[in-house]
Amino acid sequence: MQFDIRRFDIYRKVPKDLTQPTLTGACISICSVLFMMYLFLSELIGFLQHEIVSELVVDDPVKYSEKIPVFLNITLLNTKCEFVGLDIQDDMGRHEVGFQDNTEKIPQNEDNGCRMETSFLINKVPGNFHVSTHAASQQPTHGDMRHIVHKLRFGMDLEAGTDVKGSFNPMENLDKSKGNALATHDYIVRVVPSVFVNKNDDKRFPYQYTYSYREKLIANRKPAVWFKYELSPITVQYRETRQPFYHFLTTVCAIVGGTFTVAGILDSCIFTAHEIIKKIEIGKQS
Repeated sequence: MQFDIRRFDIYRKVPKDLTQPTLTGACISICSVLFMMYLFLSELIGFLQHEIVSELVVDDPVKYSEKIPVFLNITLLNTKCEFVGLDIQDDMGRHEVGFQDNTEKIPQNEDNGCRMETSFLINKVPGNFHVSTHAASQQPTHGDMRHIVHKLRFGMDLEAGTDVKGSFNPMENLDKSKGNALATHDYIVRVVPSVFVNKNDDKRFPYQYTYSYREKLIANRKPAVWFKYELSPITVQYRETRQPFYHFLTTVCAIVGGTFTVAGILDSCIFTAHEIIKKIEIGKQS
């Protein structure tokens, strides 16, 4: 007997003249196709987009460096640039008064205020940096440290368009212009190391931070803006990933198969119920 490979066909075909199309079946079929197209497009969009996953580890992300870069952009509303300076100190004994490197001062408010942009390195130990008039050769008559923090960043900046949920610049445009003109402003900053790995395995090392704020009056002392920081031992790692292709195929097959099966069951139930009703009506007429 000649071997016929068609015997392995599990999708046996029913002759067309033995099938019966119905209006209900047509409506269910159209709705099923539209529903499958909607789910398919949703999955396709999700597959083409990148997802960012995070995890927590106890690790130093930048082992080759003992320094953390800091960028500060702040405007003192009522203190002239000639009086403004930056002081840096930490628990390793560092104490710099009037730090000037990588610092630009721009007069504001008809030379009565000053916008200072500066970048510097800090050690990986607790410490502080503060904006004050301590380094000025001549002190202003009235110290006034009311200010606006435009930006305070630790570590590298994130790439433009990167959608990472975190506290990378929570002080952006922080307005303290309504405070007491004689008060000192204290920011207690908790810095959390972070690693961001993009789809090309390129690493960036931004640092997140949270802060608390207090305003206080200190007798016989010029006011200042203090940023007192501590480093967390926990590192947050972000990795940009994309859904694997096999997962996308599995989901598409589940969409098509599941919709086809459920629609078939629904159509069969409606058709059977309709046939039973017709038989009952015929029985009543006879």
